[in-house]
Amino acid sequence: MNVLFASAEAAPFAKAGGLGDVVGSLPKALRKQGIDARVLMPMYGFIDRAAYQIGPAFNYQFTKRNGTADVYIGTTEYDGVPFYFLNSWPFFGEGGHLYTDWEWDVPRYIFFCQTIMATAWQMRQGAGGQKPWFPDILHVHDWHTGLAPFLLYENRNNSDWAQMGSILTIHNMAYQGWHAGGFLFEAGVPGRHQPDLVYQDKSDNLLAIGIMYSDLVSTVSPRYAVEIQYPRFGEGLEGLLRIRNASGDLVGILNGIDVERWNPATDKWIVNHFTADNFVEARAANKAHLQQEAGLAVRPEVPLIGMVTRLTEQKGIDLAIPALRRLMTDTDVQFVILGSGDKALEKAVWDLCNDFRWKARAYMTYDAVLAQHIYSSSDLFLMPSRFEPCGTSQMLAMRYGALPVVRETGGLADTVQNYDNGNGDVGTGFMFLWEEPAAVLNTLRWAIDTYKYRPDVFRRMQTRAMRVDFSWEPSAQQYIALYERALAKHRGGPELDDED
Repeated sequence: MNVLFASAEAAPFAKAGGLGDVVGSLPKALRKQGIDARVLMPMYGFIDRAAYQIGPAFNYQFTKRNGTADVYIGTTEYDGVPFYFLNSWPFFGEGGHLYTDWEWDVPRYIFFCQTIMATAWQMRQGAGGQKPWFPDILHVHDWHTGLAPFLLYENRNNSDWAQMGSILTIHNMAYQGWHAGGFLFEAGVPGRHQPDLVYQDKSDNLLAIGIMYSDLVSTVSPRYAVEIQYPRFGEGLEGLLRIRNASGDLVGILNGIDVERWNPATDKWIVNHFTADNFVEARAANKAHLQQEAGLAVRPEVPLIGMVTRLTEQKGIDLAIPALRRLMTDTDVQFVILGSGDKALEKAVWDLCNDFRWKARAYMTYDAVLAQHIYSSSDLFLMPSRFEPCGTSQMLAMRYGALPVVRETGGLADTVQNYDNGNGDVGTGFMFLWEEPAAVLNTLRWAIDTYKYRPDVFRRMQTRAMRVDFSWEPSAQQYIALYERALAKHRGGPELDDED
């Protein structure tokens, strides 16, 4: 089975969050199970062509309503996965930012959706002397590629496209590509007349278009698939999602992580390697190194809380700051945070760590090596997210032996098993529900008390957390089943040619 991933992001080339992580790692897991998965993404000016050995594959001209565009496709192989990069002036190929603003991003991703199909057609023809290849499944991600299933739908009367399945994966409902109608008209995109879209006045919403025109819709955790069917997290599209769910076409599949790359036994970025069988001394040495690196007192008995996060309201930073300030005032504890984002939240975090500079340190940037130091050294890892479609930080924290303190939402609820306050036979972290600073504070106190006064229980939970299977293999099998379901919807059409 041939699967073409189309995405605005893919790690390590371009990444702003979990979307990039998934598209950068899921195809690798699928290929291990016999699926010929490939990735098409835009070329951005900041991608280092030489470092990733990106070379030319083919080029073609794409005729659109307001002119003809020259499209250049580059390619490389990374971790055994073929990646294709779309370069076309003025939308892609230049510029130092992944995302800009609504007025620019909406038209350029509409153009990307149009050229997804044009590029697939060129691949089918063996353009540039490449071996002919054509997808059985088009797997698109978030609003940036939400228009593509509609464009596929519009071409199903053509036998070349009639039996191709389409899957939309939603990584975050908070971003949708709103009010795209004028840009769609300018790009020559036909009207979207699906009754539910029209009735709910969403025919100019790119994510909504993808939801209603894709064969199947997936989200990145089972819990999030339920949450987005209600107003709190549905962001205005909950009605459409309930319609797809009623037909059995909405599925939650938990994200995984690349356990070969993120392995405390081999990670080149951490100071001391360890496994679930021998982590106690090695993690203690890593903790001492991080304390020294952050300018904190090297004290093994003091619980160290870590955070690696975007500083946004979604991540619950405004809930954490008052709780941490109170904790710093009356508790012997240390805190290290790595992240950037909202300027007001950056200032609040900076003020907190400056006021308690002998026990707290903030790094307002992103440093991949320092992130690994925090995962492999912290005793507790704080994620008080208001919503979290899946999240990878809590999985990385557990894999490296840091017990998460999380809010009960989305993928956090699906991946972290709450401690039952017993002898350590249950639990991989500490969980709260209410979106209140007091809930964060009290749960942190609970976790700290467990660390201080029940060390054997704490270590038993660390061992269990490190042994949880967060690999992509189980999820990849679920995606393969989803692809087969999507194909089954179109197998009554014309037979595919042999080369397909």
